[in-house]
Amino acid sequence: MKTLGIIPARYASSRFPGKPLADLNGKPLVYHVYLRAKQALQHVVVATDDKRIFEKLAELGAKVIMTSTQHRSGTERCAEALTKYSQMTNINFDFVINIQGDEPLIDPEIILKLKQNLTDSTQIATLVKIETDPNIIFNPNVVKVITDYQDHAIYFSRHPIPFIRDIAKNLWPQNFQYLTHIGIYAYRTDVLQKITKLKPTDLENAEKLEQLRWIYYGYKIKTITVDYQAIGVDTPEDLEFVRKLLLKSNE
Repeated sequence: MKTLGIIPARYASSRFPGKPLADLNGKPLVYHVYLRAKQALQHVVVATDDKRIFEKLAELGAKVIMTSTQHRSGTERCAEALTKYSQMTNINFDFVINIQGDEPLIDPEIILKLKQNLTDSTQIATLVKIETDPNIIFNPNVVKVITDYQDHAIYFSRHPIPFIRDIAKNLWPQNFQYLTHIGIYAYRTDVLQKITKLKPTDLENAEKLEQLRWIYYGYKIKTITVDYQAIGVDTPEDLEFVRKLLLKSNE
């Protein structure tokens, strides 16, 4: 199956404007993501809405596409980038993998594992991690997920799910296998074009999680469990932390 990796990259950010171009040991942050994604996938493209990002990545030899400034999510940006890249290359892709542009330390192996678990029947797939740390489980910035017996997502929430009745909260991790969400998605290409046309739902608006829209309208999200801790860059302080990790690893 032909798979296209797409890295959405917006210049605007309330907490860290210009984040994709932030210098990280001599390279733009998003370029680190691109190089790592290329270790897992033959076809990778950055989808941006800003000429500064486009020009810098093109200068470095990365494949990059300009997309609309009106997109409300990375998913919508991926849909436009898929159409444009397919037209440019004359390739009909079976799947798109949406790779977060603010994770410069992303392990190519998890991208590869997501790809290897895709089948013709897969509509959407994503990665999850078994979590036992209460600080992470109760952190509203970390998304939790519950699944059915076939590992399809039932619900995503910023709240720990499920609520365990009659047990003290500090004992919840010892009484249930909590799953946290790793924000990388694979979409079958026909499904990607359909889900971007769906109307937002109350659940999505409440949690601010677009995947709840897809579940609400009946789409299946397959989860694959990995032992991986994502390290995203949301602030300049996060960037300094990642810079030190890269220096330690001599990258």
